[in-house]
Amino acid sequence: MNEFETSDLLLPLPVMPSAENTFAHYTIVCRLPGVIERVIKDNDFPPAIVQQLESLVADLFEGWVRPLAEIEGPDIVAWESYLKPFEGKSWFDLPFYFAEAYFFRRLLEATDYFVPGIWQGIDPFGYQKRSSLEKSMDAIRAISSRFTALPEQQSYQTSITTLLQTALWGNQLDLSLWPLTGGDNTHRDLHQQQTHILIDNTYDILNYLNNIHGQRIDLIIDNASFELVCDFFLIDFLLSTQTANTVYLHLKAHPTFVSDAMSQDVFYTLEKLANDISENVGMLATRLQEYIASGRLICRDDFFWNAPLAFWEMPESLREELGKASLVLIKGDANYRGILGDRHWLFTTPLSDIANYFPTPFVALRTLKSEVATGLEPDQIEILSEQDPLWLTNGQWGVIQFVIPESYSQVRSQ
Repeated sequence: MNEFETSDLLLPLPVMPSAENTFAHYTIVCRLPGVIERVIKDNDFPPAIVQQLESLVADLFEGWVRPLAEIEGPDIVAWESYLKPFEGKSWFDLPFYFAEAYFFRRLLEATDYFVPGIWQGIDPFGYQKRSSLEKSMDAIRAISSRFTALPEQQSYQTSITTLLQTALWGNQLDLSLWPLTGGDNTHRDLHQQQTHILIDNTYDILNYLNNIHGQRIDLIIDNASFELVCDFFLIDFLLSTQTANTVYLHLKAHPTFVSDAMSQDVFYTLEKLANDISENVGMLATRLQEYIASGRLICRDDFFWNAPLAFWEMPESLREELGKASLVLIKGDANYRGILGDRHWLFTTPLSDIANYFPTPFVALRTLKSEVATGLEPDQIEILSEQDPLWLTNGQWGVIQFVIPESYSQVRSQ
C-alpha cells in the first residue's frame, strides 16, 4: 500500500527539524552529534572510519542530502528511491523521521557496516546495548521475582494488565536519548504508573483477547536490552497461557536509533538471561529458547522497519504477513511515529481515524518521546502543558491504545 487511505482525513504537515525550539531541531543539532561522539568512544575504529564519522557530524550542519556512496549494501536501490525527492536539500529541510532514518543509515555507511572486511556486520551500538543490559539486570531480577511471587489465583485479567504496563514502561529506556541509563530508573509505584497513562484501553484489549485465544500474535519490537526483556515477560505469558499459539517478533534488519533491536539482540539477550544467577530469570530465557526451537516464537527482520517511511507505505508482502496475525502489539515511540507518518495530527484526532489502513487489530504501547500524539481529550492537553511542559518528549507519559480497523471489522463480518 503506497497511498494513504483513511476516512475523509487529509494528511497534515510532517514534523520538520527546521522549526527552531523544537525537539526535532534539537535532535539534529545536539542529539545526533552526541550519538556519533559515543560511537567513536565505544568502538576501536581505525582513523579512516573515525574521520568518516566526524565528517558526518559536519555534514549535518553544512552538507546536503546525497545518495549513499556504497555499492555493497542490500538496501541501496531502495534508498536511491527514498532520497531522490530530497537530493541537494539541507538536513533541516528533511521531514524529521526521514532525517533520523537517513542519519543512522549514513552512520552505517561511515562504519563500513556493509563493506566486506573486519567491520562488516559489526553493530556500532553493540557496546551500549550490552552495557545497558548489564546495568538493567538487578531491575530485571526484581521484576522476575515479583512475577514469580504473584499468587497463583491472580486473575488472567490482572496478569495481562500488569504485563502490558511492564512492557509499556520498559519503553522509557532509549539509548539514543539517555545513553548511560539501565533499567533502574524505569520503575514507578502502581499509582504513579496509572496516573501517567494518558490513554488506557486495557479493558478493550482483554475483551478482544478472550475472543482470539490460541491464535497468532505479533510484536513490532522497539528497543533491545531492558525493554526487550520486559517484552519477554509478556511474550512468555501469551505463549504459556495459550493466549497465542504462535508469536512473531518483527525486528530491524540492521542497527538503527542506537538501541533498536535486531534478531541478534534477541538471541544475545536470551543467552545472557539463561546464564544469569537468578533461577527465575534463567527459566524465563530457557522457556523462550524452547519456544524458538519449537517454532512457537519466530523472529523476522525486514528492511522496511529501517526505512524512512510511514506504515501506510509498507510493502504488500509485509502487509499480508501482518494480516495473518489476530493482534499486533506495536512497541515504542518511533513505531508510533510510523503509524502517524510522523505528521502534525491534532492531538485530539482518534488514532482509529488515522490507522484504518492497518491490516489487523493492534495495540500501541508507547511512552511519549516526540512531538506527536493522538486520541487525547482537550482538557488533558491543557493540564499536561501546565503540569509538565516537556510531556511530549521526556518519556514520562505513556499510552496503551487499541484499534480495530474498520476494514478488518468489515471483512470479518462478511
